Amino acid sequence: MTHAELWGEIFNFSDYGQLLVLLRNSIIAGAVLGVIGGLIGVFVMSRDMAFAVHGISELSFAGASAGLLLGVGVVQGSIVGSLVAALLIGALGARARERNSITAVLMPFGLGLGILCLALYPGRSANKFGLLTGQIVAIDDPQVGWLIAIALVVLVGLAIVWRPLSFASVDADVAAARGVPVRGLSIVFMLLLGLTVAVSVQIVGALLVLSILVTPAAAALRVSASPLVVPLLSVLFGVVSMVGGILLALGGSVPISPYVTTISFAIYVVCRVIGASRARRGVSGRRMPEPAAPMEVAA
Repeated sequence: MTHAELWGEIFNFSDYGQLLVLLRNSIIAGAVLGVIGGLIGVFVMSRDMAFAVHGISELSFAGASAGLLLGVGVVQGSIVGSLVAALLIGALGARARERNSITAVLMPFGLGLGILCLALYPGRSANKFGLLTGQIVAIDDPQVGWLIAIALVVLVGLAIVWRPLSFASVDADVAAARGVPVRGLSIVFMLLLGLTVAVSVQIVGALLVLSILVTPAAAALRVSASPLVVPLLSVLFGVVSMVGGILLALGGSVPISPYVTTISFAIYVVCRVIGASRARRGVSGRRMPEPAAPMEVAA
């Protein structure tokens, strides 16, 4: 394959206008996922749970694969797998070390179970590949309806627990001493995270779900520490990554995930450079304290 042919596989906008009309559901799904992924990603970062997200995504992939094999529905299977993983990690991994251990145990099990189900599935290989790397044109109206319904559940849940969850994420011991139900909030958050991962797997795939649930929030935290600005920037970065990735993927024949992850990573790199530049200016612009004036000796 020549360089021109290879480039044409990645970017080809010859019939872009006609194809754009067909991707209304995908664009809606990407925007919705960018919003909920950006919001819940703030807590994923503040609670140091990026590794747990990957573990949940593996069991979500296993559930989706089982749903595909058994004919009960990919979305339904993905939700069941995500919720089971979220409950296990939330209930058994109270401390960070325990949580990482549980996640490390669940990840290979979920991936192996998912691969087994896909190996037994007699249908098209495109469906198998899409669960790992994401799909762009296979989002129908029922899937969009499921996505919007789950997104509303996640948004309402986050709105209810936002303040106490923020408190518990910053200092769990102090929050518990103030009467905040830290354990209960952790379980609720894990359930909301499980639902978000379940719908994310449908769009970006199980292997690359971190690009929408972790990277936008990590980028936002590089340029701001404001409790108001960080969620807004995280949502903006998530929506730009998802919708931008979908629009770029429309012109090529490769899965959506490389476009989404590239845009998300580029945003993170830019934010990291901006944050480092601000930090250097803050250090270099800080004035040294003037020496105290000598005491005058009375004549």
